[in-house]
Amino acid sequence: MTEPQQTQTYTATAGRLDAVAAELTGESRSQVALWIAAGRVEVEGKAATKASHKLRGGEALHISPPPPTDFSVQPEQVLLDVLYEDNALIAVNKPPAMVTHPAPGVVSGTLVNALLGRLELPQQADHDSPAGYRPGIVHRLDKDTSGVIVVAKTVQAHAALSASFKARETQKVYLAIAAGEWKAQTPAKVDAPIGRHPVQRQKMTVGGANPRDAQTRFVPLSHHPDGHGRTLALVRCEPRTGRTHQIRVHLAHLGSPIVGDAVYGRESQAMPRQALHAWQLTLPHPVTQEPLHLTAPPPDDLLDAWVALGGHLPTELLR
Repeated sequence: MTEPQQTQTYTATAGRLDAVAAELTGESRSQVALWIAAGRVEVEGKAATKASHKLRGGEALHISPPPPTDFSVQPEQVLLDVLYEDNALIAVNKPPAMVTHPAPGVVSGTLVNALLGRLELPQQADHDSPAGYRPGIVHRLDKDTSGVIVVAKTVQAHAALSASFKARETQKVYLAIAAGEWKAQTPAKVDAPIGRHPVQRQKMTVGGANPRDAQTRFVPLSHHPDGHGRTLALVRCEPRTGRTHQIRVHLAHLGSPIVGDAVYGRESQAMPRQALHAWQLTLPHPVTQEPLHLTAPPPDDLLDAWVALGGHLPTELLR
């Protein structure tokens, strides 16, 4: 059993409690906010109740972090759709409803569990970090987004792939069904920074807190009116950057959120999940530096939803 961490005492500077405590402990403000909500932060011997509590400076802060999370991530025998594999990396077609990597509260049923069931992944030193256990994971897909994802099999490959994504040397193409105000008659480019939603902290938004630049090009493959003054579109999405929920946020910004996206749009009877699929990925191989082209065929549920909504499948998707 892991022993609880001892209470640490600090002298406060002036400012918001969460910001001051984060600076003193080196933790994120969101992590400190969780400690405050759990009664683990005291100001002058009294448990704080609000992260926004104003400190004058000089107060005694008593902080009792919880014990480190014990991540016992077990290998699981799960059949994976492997698109490509060699000694440096493996690329799979992630199914919808599968979380990419374990995190607090989710230690089973993830892609990492499934991968550990068939191979060894490079060691991760900070496996008990709040971000979760992510050996080999270079990029991620939302739980309900299907498609191509690449995982490194060595420390060297992980470093090279991470550098490629950071340098924007990768080309990503997604497929989505959108519905709304965008008429989808010509391609559209959205150049709008994305940050954390100021109120709904699980969401991202154009602007928001600490926004970062984000660009996505949308190319309609097929479109038709839905009979209610809106346009349904089967869209090729080409994100230039890799912000959290980027395609979902940018399509919502166009007034045409992804069909079935209950967070940025609304649920759909035609599609029980967000109609978003990571279709193609091109990146330099981490060892040879030769271009590696990966494709995950569009899934049946997305294509069936498009047909059910009255759409016709373009030739590009029938090949």
